Amino acid sequence: MTIPRAIQNLIESFERLPGIGPKTAQRLTFYLLHVPQGELDKFAKAVQSLKNETILCSQCHMIDETDPCSICSDSQRNHATICVVEQPLDVLALEKGGSYKGVYHVLHGKIDPLNNIGPDEIYISSLIQRIRTQNSLAKPDLASREKVKEVILATNPTMEGEATAMYIAKQLKSHPFDKLKTKLKITRIGRGLPVGADLEYADDTTLQRAMEGRSQY
Repeated sequence: MTIPRAIQNLIESFERLPGIGPKTAQRLTFYLLHVPQGELDKFAKAVQSLKNETILCSQCHMIDETDPCSICSDSQRNHATICVVEQPLDVLALEKGGSYKGVYHVLHGKIDPLNNIGPDEIYISSLIQRIRTQNSLAKPDLASREKVKEVILATNPTMEGEATAMYIAKQLKSHPFDKLKTKLKITRIGRGLPVGADLEYADDTTLQRAMEGRSQY
């Protein structure tokens, strides 16, 4: 039996998504065949607008509708503390808990030599530049009126996440970020997260305890 090209194309598109195998791709495709055309149009529009109506924040690299994003532009946040995470989903997880009131820096990945991902492929250099700019003696902008005093390394407690945290800590310690050489506190997210876990799957209580139990590098 020959599968219609439109069905085969959609199956192949679903298969390229993470966590979806051939069987799941087929089930999703044939399920959509029974969805009213109006709902399919809404679905297609939502997918199309995913890129067209979102933007990366130039400061923290979080995904939002504005630049700077709603967190970076919030004067009520503690801009002296930056929490470094791997992915935007980690920001959503920490924000859901509601206990962290600082700002973020999203790396969009982790150092992973086996997959040819080095420090230059993620947003590490922009973190250093961001701190240097914010801590310079020049007049800061309204969104970053305070100097950065603490960087929380909240990469996942996996082998790659730990390597990424260690690399960033080493880079931060080697950079004096203003003429006064202000001591920058570097901490690692602490107890509560088991080794190999991802932030996005942790519950609110676990994340809160991990933040409270962070240790200094």
